[in-house]
Amino acid sequence: MQRWKKRLTQIGDVLGFDYDYMLQGRRRPDRLPELIAAHRKALAAARAKTSAPIFLIGKSMGGRIGCHVSLEEKVNGLICLGYPLCAMGDRTKMRDQVLRDLQTPILFVQGTRDALCPLDLLEKVRAEMTAPNFLHVVEGGDHSLIVRKKDLAAQTQDDVDQTIATAIRSFVEKQSA
Repeated sequence: MQRWKKRLTQIGDVLGFDYDYMLQGRRRPDRLPELIAAHRKALAAARAKTSAPIFLIGKSMGGRIGCHVSLEEKVNGLICLGYPLCAMGDRTKMRDQVLRDLQTPILFVQGTRDALCPLDLLEKVRAEMTAPNFLHVVEGGDHSLIVRKKDLAAQTQDDVDQTIATAIRSFVEKQSA
């Protein structure tokens, strides 16, 4: 998320945070309740600083946990950069129930080379969701939305990132109206 923070501040105020396991230097993530609690704490801090619309944006697990938080807390929208739909890339271990339970508008930003979120599976889940949901596809992007140099053609990674930021800005503006 650090690579996105500067770009996102051009859209609005950004409050970043790290989960406890990261701050403690552990590799293994905390259990879901602890991750949700950390996210809710950061959300409360954001609410204390602004009355503007609030969007939860997260990369991979951070996006998934944001989805869980939005089941309990009202936010204006969710933005998932590389949603981890398949646990460890295993198509049989889907993390989709939280998406089906959502009522909050959500924007998925997904790469076509993301093994953790095959687009065919995401499309099936999106068709079953009741929440308004949108998809921005990063052609050639991996789970971190990085496009291989050979796939960039006339673009740079910065161009790709700017296109993603434009999609995020458009989503935020529509949900804030």
